[in-house]
Amino acid sequence: METAPSKTLQKRQVIFLAVLLLLWEAGSEAIRYSMPEETESGSFVANLSRDLGLRVGELAARGARIHYKGNKQLFQLDKTTGNLLLYEKLDREGLCGATDTCILHFQLLLENPVQFFQAELQLTDINDHSPEFLEREMLLKIPENVHRGTVFSLKTAQDFDIGSNTIQNYTISTNSHFHVVTHNRGDGRKYPELVLEKALDREEQPELRLTLTALDGGAPPRSGTTTVRIEVVDINDNAPEFLQSLYEVQIPENSPLHSLVVVVSARDLDAGTNGNVAYALFQGDEVTQPFVIDKVTGEIRLKRALDFEVTRYYNVEIAATDGGGLSGKCTVAIEVMDVNDNAPELTMSTLTSSTPENFPETVVAVFSVSDPDSGDNGRMVCAIQNDLPFLLKPTFKNFYTLVTERPLDRESKAEYNITITVTDMGTPRLKTQHSITVLVSDVNDNAPAFTQASYTLRVRENNSPALHIGTVSATDTDAGANAQVTYSLLPPADPHVPLASLVSINADNGHLFALRSLDYEALRAFEFRVGAADRGSPPLSSQALVRVLVEDDNDNAPFVLYPLQNTSAPCTELLPRAAEPGYLVTKVVAVDGDAGQNAWLSYQLLKATEPGLFGVWAHNGEVRTARPLSERDAARHRLLVLVKDNGQPPLSASVTLHVLLVDGFSQPHLPPPEAEAEAAAAAPADALTVYLVVALASVSSLFLFSVLVFVAVRLCGRGGAARAGRCSVPEGPFPGHLVDVSGTGTLSHSYQYQVCLTGGSGLNEFKFLKPVLPNPTRGACEEIEANATFRNSFGFN
Repeated sequence: METAPSKTLQKRQVIFLAVLLLLWEAGSEAIRYSMPEETESGSFVANLSRDLGLRVGELAARGARIHYKGNKQLFQLDKTTGNLLLYEKLDREGLCGATDTCILHFQLLLENPVQFFQAELQLTDINDHSPEFLEREMLLKIPENVHRGTVFSLKTAQDFDIGSNTIQNYTISTNSHFHVVTHNRGDGRKYPELVLEKALDREEQPELRLTLTALDGGAPPRSGTTTVRIEVVDINDNAPEFLQSLYEVQIPENSPLHSLVVVVSARDLDAGTNGNVAYALFQGDEVTQPFVIDKVTGEIRLKRALDFEVTRYYNVEIAATDGGGLSGKCTVAIEVMDVNDNAPELTMSTLTSSTPENFPETVVAVFSVSDPDSGDNGRMVCAIQNDLPFLLKPTFKNFYTLVTERPLDRESKAEYNITITVTDMGTPRLKTQHSITVLVSDVNDNAPAFTQASYTLRVRENNSPALHIGTVSATDTDAGANAQVTYSLLPPADPHVPLASLVSINADNGHLFALRSLDYEALRAFEFRVGAADRGSPPLSSQALVRVLVEDDNDNAPFVLYPLQNTSAPCTELLPRAAEPGYLVTKVVAVDGDAGQNAWLSYQLLKATEPGLFGVWAHNGEVRTARPLSERDAARHRLLVLVKDNGQPPLSASVTLHVLLVDGFSQPHLPPPEAEAEAAAAAPADALTVYLVVALASVSSLFLFSVLVFVAVRLCGRGGAARAGRCSVPEGPFPGHLVDVSGTGTLSHSYQYQVCLTGGSGLNEFKFLKPVLPNPTRGACEEIEANATFRNSFGFN
């Protein structure tokens, strides 16, 4: 991960490189050094730090290196001291051939930032080569009648040195007939000629052997020798003469073998064998020359392939010799014409393995190109693919830099394959391609992104703790540590939500777990936010909303609101015997704390004192008569009603109803069978006494009952509180969620009961309240009220 200072440094390097390249293109002079050839390896050449005005140690800090054409290493640079040393002995003749001036060009390349310096080393010649004749012996056939002062051409020696170190003079061994004269050619080379001083006499001396010596100008001078054998022949007074003393020819370097170069021609005025001319290469043997001449026709043909880049000019001397031994000489100047037979070469100097994204104009590579051809064949153009965000910028002398055109985006493309194509301008055009791979290093510029903006998870209540309830997932398009995502729970917006005790999250994979068992009736839903942060520097993060819905489980049995159970005095419903079938006796009211189908209640009559007399409606709990009542029906009935929900498995509750059959509201209440048995056992008096007592008690009871009714009506009208011992509906409003206005299992708006049967007034005592509505047959212990104020106390609207 790159820090902000490193990014600033890279930007400064790019700006510095651009300014440097502009200044360099404007013009720069090379630093020149000179030293003799064959200097020992490790010898001191120069101190580059001092000559370039650089600080001590700056070469090492900026990654200095020496760049030169070709793969052979010539120098070594001590980056600490700045000294430039020879890597090995340098042979001027091996590096530059016969060129008079041997200059080696090299460049000093500095990185961080990139900077170039051009330098030259001139190798001066030393006298390390002796003159050498190509032939150990030269044969001259000279007629005996040749006049004094006649000149005979001699073959020259070769010396690879230049200047004063090359051949300066020729001498011949002491004799009485010949001496040697040294001449200069136009190109500065020396050649010898043999001059006759004294006439020859074949009969006196038919053959002479002389030693020809070539001397160079070194100190001390070096020399080479060859033998000149002279045969004295009879008279042949005409030497062959060439039609031209100089032939100039141009030949393409790609000419095929055995192709004709030129035809030379010489004539001899003599007759017979003295007039027959034979042609031969005068200078050099067939091993060193790429040409061969037909000795009869004078046709010069190519015997070895030419290479313009190695040798551009040949000077071939041709000798024509007649049968008498006389000869003539001409020169053939052959110029090799360049053809486009060399593809450009690319040398990579600097290559960056990776480039950070989001940085403009970053240097990726520095390279140079070359082509040994000449003219248009050696001119080159460089290019890369058009669809890449990179540019090629020329610097100087065929150096180029590859830079980014705009900031790169690793998430769009993390790797670029760049092909650098170098094409020359020759015909046909030749090209060289070099492929490099540039990797884009990642910068933390992308925050993690959740796959969903919000998640909805469903959990059934009564779950086991540590239950996996769902997973959130976020991805980061960065790479490495920048793409590693860590999940966390964010503090809830509502501080009253105990989020830390409800759920937890796995920081590595985003798995969510319920920490404890959830209760639908206590908490039906809650929501929170989760965060996803990467591990970059600085870290980036994002959020997502998670909603958890608790699904209901059938864990609550129905609860009966009416009639109340487990009271000291159970409520008794009064039913007139004149009731028609379908008469509403009462209604069982129940609720279920669950939700959905788990709270759908159904009612069922399980047991009755007289089966078939009563029926219970399954959906609303209404108890109605199933047939007309008769005198034979018992006065007191006990009904067992089952209330069952629709859950799986279903839960249920039961309620017991007491129904008393009466002939209108004036009929005294019949005691239960248990009370009659006790009365019969306790009062065995005669029937008349019993009737009198009953009549007296009835009159007294009616009077007392009237008084009590009057008092009760007054008290109820004032809205007094419920009396002690009264069987009544609990005070206070029912919760709103227990009201089912559909009439399928809870108290309907049209039925409000207040049962007033007392438990301590004896078996035969009832308190009858006058009903408010005109239907007087609902029971002696209930009061029906239709006003809205009382209905609101049950939570109805």
